[in-house]
Amino acid sequence: MSNSELKISCPNLACANPQNSLGQKLCAHCETPLIYRYLWASGSSATQRSPQELVLGRYYVLTPQIWLDTQPGLLPHLPPAWPDELLAYLHLYPQRLHVPELYGFASSREEATQWDIVLLDNAAIDSGGSLHPSMAEVWPQTTSLRQVYWLWQLLQLWQPLAEQGVASSLMIPENLRVEGWRVRLRELYADQPESDAQPRSLLSRKLPQPPTLEEFGEFLFAWASEAQVVVAQPLQTVLHPLRTAEASLASVVTQLNQLLLEQSSQLPLQLKLLGESDTGKQRSLNEDAYFPTVPDLREGQARPKEKLVPHLAIVCDGIGGHEGGEVASQLAVRSLKLQIRAFLTEVEEQEELLSPELIMEQLEAAIRVVNNLICAQNDTQGRESRQRMGTTLVMALQLPQRVKLTTGATADNAHELYIANVGDSRAYWITPHYCHLLTLDDDVATREVRLGRSLYREALHRPDAGGLTQALGTRDAEFLRPTVQRFIVEEDGLLLLCSDGLSDNGLIERAWVDYAEPVLRGKLSLSAAVQALIDLANQHNGYDNTSVVLMHCRVSSDFQLNWFDPKRATNATSGWPADMSEASKALLYGESDEAETPATAAPVSTVTRKRNRFVVVLSLLILLAGGGTAGLIAWSQLNPQGFQQLRQRLPNPLNQALPPGSPTN
Repeated sequence: MSNSELKISCPNLACANPQNSLGQKLCAHCETPLIYRYLWASGSSATQRSPQELVLGRYYVLTPQIWLDTQPGLLPHLPPAWPDELLAYLHLYPQRLHVPELYGFASSREEATQWDIVLLDNAAIDSGGSLHPSMAEVWPQTTSLRQVYWLWQLLQLWQPLAEQGVASSLMIPENLRVEGWRVRLRELYADQPESDAQPRSLLSRKLPQPPTLEEFGEFLFAWASEAQVVVAQPLQTVLHPLRTAEASLASVVTQLNQLLLEQSSQLPLQLKLLGESDTGKQRSLNEDAYFPTVPDLREGQARPKEKLVPHLAIVCDGIGGHEGGEVASQLAVRSLKLQIRAFLTEVEEQEELLSPELIMEQLEAAIRVVNNLICAQNDTQGRESRQRMGTTLVMALQLPQRVKLTTGATADNAHELYIANVGDSRAYWITPHYCHLLTLDDDVATREVRLGRSLYREALHRPDAGGLTQALGTRDAEFLRPTVQRFIVEEDGLLLLCSDGLSDNGLIERAWVDYAEPVLRGKLSLSAAVQALIDLANQHNGYDNTSVVLMHCRVSSDFQLNWFDPKRATNATSGWPADMSEASKALLYGESDEAETPATAAPVSTVTRKRNRFVVVLSLLILLAGGGTAGLIAWSQLNPQGFQQLRQRLPNPLNQALPPGSPTN
C-alpha cells in the first residue's frame, strides 16, 4: 500500500467521516487533531514484515519494527492471556521517561491466532517515525556534562530494572537511545536465568545469564574511556570500583553525583518565571492556587535576599468545593513557601553538598506537613469522605547548592531541579525540539498499570480512569506517597507547571511547539505565553479552572528576556483569587482588616475555638518563618521519630543549626 492510498482515522469515534489522507493534521470532517502514534514492534516475527504492509487492517509498517497505528481511537488488540514476563513493562511504568509502554499485540499470521508481536508505545521514535539515535552514535560529539548525565541515568535505572529481571536492557548498546538530555530504551530484554536453556518467545535474549553489578560496571567503564577528555579520567576513577566489587553502588552513585554537579555548575544559569490562574468559562469559583503571584514577584525584586523567586514554582488544584478546595490549595502554597524558604536558608549555610536522597526526603517531609495541616482542618470542621477538602500539587525547586570545583574555586549553583507532585497537576520540560512530561498522574488508570492489572490504553476506557488516587489533605500523611524526582538543567528550555485545566485532552502535547521557540528566542514574552496558554485552555478545556507557571531556564550566553509586565496582572493588588469568598478568606487567613493582604495576614482558622494540632503547627510555621526553621520544627512536632531519623543523617553543620526545641534522643 502506498502512502497516497493510506488513510488515518480520526480519533473522534463519533466522527461521521473519519478517514483522512496521511499527513493531515486535522480531521477534514470534524477538525479533531489527528494522532500519529508510532509503535515499536518487538519480537522476531516483526522483522519478517515488509514496509508498506497493513497488519490486521490497522498497523502500517514503515520499517519492519516501526509501525503506525492508523486507528488510534480504538483499543489496541489484546489477547486473552499474555506472558508474565511482560509485566515488567507495567511495573516499570513510573520509569516512562526512559522505558517504553506496553501498548498491544499483533500476529505474524493474518488469522490472528498467535499473538507473537509486542507493540510498544512511548518508544524511542521521533515525530517523523524514525528511531532516535543510539547513544553510541552521538557519544563522541556530546558535551562532557551530558555524557556524565547519561551515565548517571543508566546507574539510576540499574536497581529498578534489576528488580524486574530486565537489567540486560541497559547493557545492549543498540538498545540505548538518546533524545536530548534523556536516555531511552528501545525495548526491554529479559535476563536469562542460568537454569533456563530455552529462550522464551516475545522477549529476545542477548546475555547468557543475569548480569552482575560488576559486569554493569565494566560496561559503564567502557563508555567512560571514550568520554570527553575533561571527564574521561574522573569517570574511570569513579566507575572502576564497580568492576571489582570494591565499592557499593551507593558510594559510586555519590561520587558520580559529585562529578555531575561539578560539570553542571560551571554553566551559567538564568531563571525567569511567571504564573497566572483563571476561573474558566463554566466555573464561578477558582479553587486553584499558584506561586509566584504578582505580589510574590514584586517582593522578590524588592528583597534581594529572598530565595524563593525565581527558584520555586507551585501549582495546586483544590478539590472539595466552595470554601474547601480553594482553602486547601491556598493553605498548601502558603505552608510550602514557609518551609522551602527555611530549607533554602539551611542549604545556603552548608559547606558540603547535600545528597539527592536527603533533599528528596526533606521535600517529602514538607509535603506531609502540608497534608497534615489540611487533614487537621478537615477534622476540625467535621468533614468526612467526599466532603473533605484537599488539593493536588506540582512543585518545582531549582536548588542553588554551591559546589567546590577541583580547581579550588566554588560555583554558586549546581543546576539541580527537583519536581514533586501529588495528584494530576503536571510538569513538562519543553525545548524547540521536544516536550517531555516529567510527572506521573496519581489516578486510577496509572494505578492499574503500575499494579500490573491493565495496559494503559485499556485502563483509560474505565469510567473512573481519571479519578484521583492521591491528594493532599484527604488522608493521613502515613498513606501519602508523594513523587519527588531530580533533574539537571543543562540546556535552554521551558519548565511548565499546570493544573489539569490546561493538560486535559492532550492539549499541551498538541500545542507546545507553537510556544517553545518564540519564547526561547525572545520573540514572545513570558507574560504573553502564559496568557496564550490560559486562553488555549479556556478555548478547549474551559469547563475547569486553569493555573500555569512558566519558568524559562537558560544556560547559554547572556540574554535579556522580556518576561514580566505588572500592568497585565489581574490580581496585582490582592494576591488572593479575585473570586475567593469572604468566608474562605476568613477560614484561611483569619478575621483581619479588609486592607490586610495575604502577605501579612495570620493564617489562623476562626471556624472553631478548639485548639487542636492544626492551630499549634500552623502557628509555629508563622511565628518561626523569619528564623528559617519553620518547616523543620513543624515536621518535628508532627513526626518526632521520623524527624530524628532525618536529623541523624544531616551533615553536622545543618544538624547543629536545628532549633533547641527539636526532638532529641
